Amino acid sequence: MPQIRQSLGAMGVWAPIGIMLLRGVSIVLPALPSTAYSLAAGALLGFKTGFLTIVFTDILACSLAFCLARQFGRGPVRRLVGGKAMSVVERFSGSKVESNFFLMTGLLMTGFFDFVSYGLGIAGTPLKRFLPALFLSVFMSDLPIVALGAGIFDSGKSTLVAAVVGVFVLALIQSTVRRRFSLLNRK
Repeated sequence: MPQIRQSLGAMGVWAPIGIMLLRGVSIVLPALPSTAYSLAAGALLGFKTGFLTIVFTDILACSLAFCLARQFGRGPVRRLVGGKAMSVVERFSGSKVESNFFLMTGLLMTGFFDFVSYGLGIAGTPLKRFLPALFLSVFMSDLPIVALGAGIFDSGKSTLVAAVVGVFVLALIQSTVRRRFSLLNRK
């Protein structure tokens, strides 16, 4: 692993840019898995650079998804994400999530954050309401995943333990948010 990091270090800014592009595309086209890039960023770039790379990418890509949906609406989003993914986007756009900041933040912390970003854009959520929830969710949800990637290959037991605890806390938050979201949809 040190040899890989050394090779990536020789690439300069191109290694983080490559991960940013891969992660960004996987968010804007939500059919592609994106969590692997967070783990890879931590493992390959180290915690600090990996975390900053993923946070910047998530904020940029989710904001792009939100603005595309808000500006162009359902038709272009459907063509971009596909029919199957659009049904998930529709669930979030019609649920009035934007009226509850904490629920919106919690949903943005789940694995559906890309769909939620599109859904909130389609729902007409104001940008000034979306961005604080996005920033908070990105910092809280990216931290343990990138730390997990960094801890696995650094043999940093404290980083690894903190990452596992963080992932566990995220799982608890996700289950609570899903439960509340399903109750909200039933009303």
